Amino acid sequence: MSETKACPHCGGRKKIRTQEEKEALIRRLRLAEGQIRGIQKMLEEDAYCPDILIQVSAVSAALNSFNRELLACHIRSCVSEDIRDGKDEAIDEFVRVLQKLMK
Repeated sequence: MSETKACPHCGGRKKIRTQEEKEALIRRLRLAEGQIRGIQKMLEEDAYCPDILIQVSAVSAALNSFNRELLACHIRSCVSEDIRDGKDEAIDEFVRVLQKLMK
């Protein structure tokens, strides 16, 4: 099972992920990164505006997919573990994150 720890050097929290989790998330980010490079090339080549807009929409979808994956991991590990440990502040934090994601 994954765990969350405070970093003794910076005071921030860290999430220890499995290699599988990391690879899945990085794969999704690389997809979005490649799409963004494609959009840059389209601009350089004077592509038609609607074609670029469609690719921007695809990047947004790729990032939303990344967010869904990361959010699911967060709920299954960090949030559920904190609730089991009686850390009710995890719910407030989770609600704040959802509110930011839904802007």
